[in-house]
Amino acid sequence: MAQNIDSGARSTVDTGERTVSEPRPLRIGELSAHSGLSRDALRYYERLGLMPRARRTTGGFRLYPPGTLDRIRFIKQAQLHGLTLREIRELLGFQDRRGRERCRQVQNLLTRKLADVDGRLQQLQEFRHTLRDYLSQCERALGRATDEECPVVRELSADRS
Repeated sequence: MAQNIDSGARSTVDTGERTVSEPRPLRIGELSAHSGLSRDALRYYERLGLMPRARRTTGGFRLYPPGTLDRIRFIKQAQLHGLTLREIRELLGFQDRRGRERCRQVQNLLTRKLADVDGRLQQLQEFRHTLRDYLSQCERALGRATDEECPVVRELSADRS
């Protein structure tokens, strides 16, 4: 019985009766091309424990399990939503737990993340207020007939002393 195997991310095996498509391991270059991440980034993710350790061929090439591309998509999506790599690694670590325990751990992580976001929002609001004050000072200075030094530059220079 002849078997024909393609070179795509899925191997197609012709058994004579029907064609079976099975995911096959990906080399780092293939994973890089499919994921949009550099090879260095993939190695870094592997070192951090975000991805499964690649097994090696006899030639030393890394072979990643077929599900690794889905894992990378999850990582990239989580990053887009503001999670750090440490937080993502923590989330991925919850996969060995089930039910309420898993949900409780995810809840704790999200509670911490929300507190962090609230703190950053407060800082941004304060910075926004400062910028509005500076803008008002510039507008008042530009409304005067004199050619004085910009009050914002003057104030910021005075703060360094």
